[in-house]
Amino acid sequence: MKFRLCSPSYMACKDADSSVAAEGRKEEVENESIVSLSFRKDENFGEWYSEVVVNGEMIEYYDIAGCYVMRPWAISIWETMKSFLVIALLISKDFFDAEIKKMKIKNCYFPLFVSASDLQKEKDHIEGFAPEVAWVTRSGESELKLPIAIRPTSETVMYPYFSKWIRGHRDLPLRLNQWCNVVRWEFSNPTPFIRSREFLWQEGHTAFATKEEADTEVLDILELYRRIYEEFLAVPVIKGKKSEHEKFAGGLYTTTVEAFVPNTGCGVQGATSNCLGQNFSRMFEINFENEKGENVTVWQNSWAYTTRMLGLMVMVHGDDKGLVLPPKVASLQAIVIPVSYQDANTDIIFDACATTVKLLNEAGIHADADFRDNYSNGWKNSHWEMKGVPLRIEIGPEDLANNRVAVIRRDSLAKIDIPMADLVEKVKNMLHCIQQNLFDVAKQKRDSCIQVIHTWEEFVEALTKKKMVFAPWCDEEAVEKDVITRTNGSMGAAKSLCSPLDQPPIPKGTLCFASGKPAKKWTYWGRTY
Repeated sequence: MKFRLCSPSYMACKDADSSVAAEGRKEEVENESIVSLSFRKDENFGEWYSEVVVNGEMIEYYDIAGCYVMRPWAISIWETMKSFLVIALLISKDFFDAEIKKMKIKNCYFPLFVSASDLQKEKDHIEGFAPEVAWVTRSGESELKLPIAIRPTSETVMYPYFSKWIRGHRDLPLRLNQWCNVVRWEFSNPTPFIRSREFLWQEGHTAFATKEEADTEVLDILELYRRIYEEFLAVPVIKGKKSEHEKFAGGLYTTTVEAFVPNTGCGVQGATSNCLGQNFSRMFEINFENEKGENVTVWQNSWAYTTRMLGLMVMVHGDDKGLVLPPKVASLQAIVIPVSYQDANTDIIFDACATTVKLLNEAGIHADADFRDNYSNGWKNSHWEMKGVPLRIEIGPEDLANNRVAVIRRDSLAKIDIPMADLVEKVKNMLHCIQQNLFDVAKQKRDSCIQVIHTWEEFVEALTKKKMVFAPWCDEEAVEKDVITRTNGSMGAAKSLCSPLDQPPIPKGTLCFASGKPAKKWTYWGRTY
């Protein structure tokens, strides 16, 4: 069953009352079953997730496998993440775009296409993406003389121009960001938002005179990513460094914010901030003359987060009734529903709902009313629960008589009666509580899935229990490759997720869980999407 979202005006609904066609639709829709899911999150996570993102009106499947239509309900969240114009809770805050502009990073846009010659300039880089690169080989009926790649990332698109624009030390730093789409031709297990062949992202590309400047930016951007996940999406993440095996292809080192989905026992790379070192700048001859007149190679970074965050948010917070949206990213924070009975004065109830919506919107709370009279109250309730709206406000005859409204929280489904005089203050407080509760619950679930181990036997047992493993490691790439080989099976191989930047002490004599060699660091391990 497909569900549509419409919000006709109060007057349009009143006019439709007298329409025979509208009465026919009312009878037809009210006979429909309540909106519900066919699969439970704990029993069939994959099918549950697919149902939630479709029935929650976030995506529609496209006729090319691995590609999806992002519907307005999802795009509204992405746009909030992009600009972070958050009016909720009376906080007006233009976050990510404003924050990087404070860092003197400027937005730009580069073409979608990249020549084969540019793509091949950096061998290690292209080898990391080669299986996923899509190529344009024809124009109409004509074969192209040279195939053109569709960008899987933009280092090789942008850096020839960095070389052109950077000449002297006064041209540095050069700090650019673009909001765009990329294509990576995934062939295995495409999953909406998590792994798709085309996705939206922001990607920052910067050049500095010194490594110290580059290192500082890497961590500054990483902290912005942590805030996006924890403060707005209410998803707990771990700030860490990727292993040599898992770092960005061609880069010097990669930092990451790593999340975890308890239901599947899989880690998810939330966003990365990479120090590229001087590898790309040497390949693309990005040099500058310093104050001493010397010809010097620049230091570079790249960093990005993607629409993957939407899928991660759904996986972490969603339940058997559908989406659960954190108030700070919900385009609609409160839906007001009139509850009328056969002898009730519908006009008075509708007026009260319209007044409530106006009051909330004027207070900076995103609210709307569902005046549709061709759907039952039960259907509306389950419909908005499916879409994850943080608060549902019901107004019926008894509420009017007592000058109150009934408010239902989406996260806990708790219902409370609120006097109209206290509505704005109470709603703001409830939205704040929902935001915090979603994060607290998610963190508790995530933390309960972390298991500290010291031996290979403990490691294997923890993986079978869908745990994220925290283990002492010798930090050798060959050992990680061996772990991947030894754990590769029907559930997929386990690999390092990250080594936390905040490292606990390693007691003297601690050995690597996988090799038995002296341990150098603590590292999170697990299976991933």
